[in-house]
Order: sequence, then C-alpha cells, then structure tokens
Amino acid sequence: MPENNVPHPTFATRTVTCPACGGPSLYSPDNAYRPFCGERCKNHDLGAWANEDFRLPTTARENDDADEVLQSPQLLQ
Repeated sequence: MPENNVPHPTFATRTVTCPACGGPSLYSPDNAYRPFCGERCKNHDLGAWANEDFRLPTTARENDDADEVLQSPQLLQ
C-alpha cells in the first residue's frame, strides 16, 4: 500500500481560549496557528517572547561565585 493512502488519525476538534487575546481558538490540525486564534496573536506572542517579556523574576545572590570566576585574572591571560 503506498504511503499516501495510509489513513491519518482523526483528532477531536475543540475550542480553547487563545493565550494572547483570550478569545475562542479552534484547536485542531486545521488551525495552523494553534493554540492561538490567528496569525496576529501568534506573532504578538512571539514578539513578546523575543523581547524577553516572559522572564522569570530573579533576585541577586550575595555570594555569587559566577562573578568571581568571570573576574578571575587566570581567565584574562
């Protein structure tokens, strides 16, 4: 049997909330932008990610050994 005649599994279509705008989004293979509702929301999320808007908050540690290692004279040689 040729490969292009292999039946593909069917997926249940459902409506989910778009993570960008909060509107309804079709979650199925027919939606190329899933889980987003469309190209605009997908690109908006990508831009926020690239702009590092999704960073986790951190606090500075008092004795950070990484700073000492980077300032080591042995690495400067």
